[in-house]
Amino acid sequence: MTLLRKWRERQARELEGSPGHVFTTLDGKAVSPRYVQQMVKRYASKAGITKDPHPHSLRHSFATDFLRETRNVREVQKALGHANPATTQIYTHIVDEELEEALKSFRQPQEVAA
Repeated sequence: MTLLRKWRERQARELEGSPGHVFTTLDGKAVSPRYVQQMVKRYASKAGITKDPHPHSLRHSFATDFLRETRNVREVQKALGHANPATTQIYTHIVDEELEEALKSFRQPQEVAA
């Protein structure tokens, strides 16, 4: 929150008043969806990512990592703003597959010879 607060203060100083959006152009207007798409592609390319990235990929990655960390679907649902819990269930499927793979590779105790 501190970084966001500092950013908002800087915006207010540089634009002589607080804009209505967090992400703005230099003159305080809202950033267009197309600009965000281009920005994600530009930074992915600089990072050496060869997949075709989309802004929604960031949201999906956040949700998956958040669920891995918290194991709390309700918190993920709230963070994403999903009204219907079923919408959030796709992320549990991804994490459940990882759990299944981990269980498959888990070594069973060896029987002790009598």
